[in-house]
Amino acid sequence: MMKTILSILTLFVMLSCSTAVKENTDQPNITEMNKKNIGNLLALYPKPMTVVGAQVEGKVNWLVVGHTGIIGHDRILLSMSKQHYTNQGIRKSKKLSINLVSREILSKADYVGSVSGAAVDKSNVFAYHIGENGTPVIDESPLTMECNVVDIYETDGFDNFICTVVNTYAAPDVLDNTGKLDYTRLKPVLFAFPTYSYLATGEIIGKCLNLDKQPAMCAKLPMATDGIVRLSKIEVWPEYLEEYMKYATEVGEVSLRTEPGVLTMYAVREKENPGMITILETYASKAAYESHIASEHFQKYKQGTLHMVKSLVLSDQTLLNPANCLNNFIQ
Repeated sequence: MMKTILSILTLFVMLSCSTAVKENTDQPNITEMNKKNIGNLLALYPKPMTVVGAQVEGKVNWLVVGHTGIIGHDRILLSMSKQHYTNQGIRKSKKLSINLVSREILSKADYVGSVSGAAVDKSNVFAYHIGENGTPVIDESPLTMECNVVDIYETDGFDNFICTVVNTYAAPDVLDNTGKLDYTRLKPVLFAFPTYSYLATGEIIGKCLNLDKQPAMCAKLPMATDGIVRLSKIEVWPEYLEEYMKYATEVGEVSLRTEPGVLTMYAVREKENPGMITILETYASKAAYESHIASEHFQKYKQGTLHMVKSLVLSDQTLLNPANCLNNFIQ
């Protein structure tokens, strides 16, 4: 009897120990995460920089608004401090315009965000006209939306205007050949609240829901001290010109999409002499260039076009202003 009791107790202890040391595989060990917890920071930045236009006490007023959002597919949210002078005009008229900021009007936009309409007449900072919905529309803005306020959601210190879009005005040069907005042309200025910085956008890095069919643009390396800027001047035999262009187009696109160190490959040819081709090539470093010429796609181009090229001149260049770098662009 005693042996039976001891056996049962031993089995119970073994089971208990086994349960105690069993790892929980359902939940990750949060102490092993590589990410650092930086608190309850609202980090959905940057946002498009906008200038809101409204009538306040019978006068046009402009205000920079960096906190904008989208609700569903048919509502815009503008979050504005209750202290702003502009709010009273919007509350009264239930109308406003949202003007996207381009680099050309950034200094003016920055100014109207730094002074209050209660103290300074800002009506003539921008050239404008009154839109079809009765709100001021900035002529220089590449894109303006006239909106009606359909609701106001109040939070601590903020009026959050929920709006519908009535009219959208776009400059012709920010539309593609089908009349749709082209954001590589629009290139709106972005605002990052935590650092109070303005950022740029406009580069296409891939097509949404299509990345499995075509590789996206890879992240690019910064230009190093031994970076290369080169003009490749190529003369192609006339009878091979069409075939050569296929090779050159393929190697340029594959290189830009897949090689972090290939920063630009901008090819042009002379109108009067189509066989004369010049390519602006920019490489982040000497190592990036060496990796490029050793790549399979470059070797395919090089070996496939040797007999097509009449002459080749490689001319390395020096940047006059390193701050002005040409960005990649692939549609």
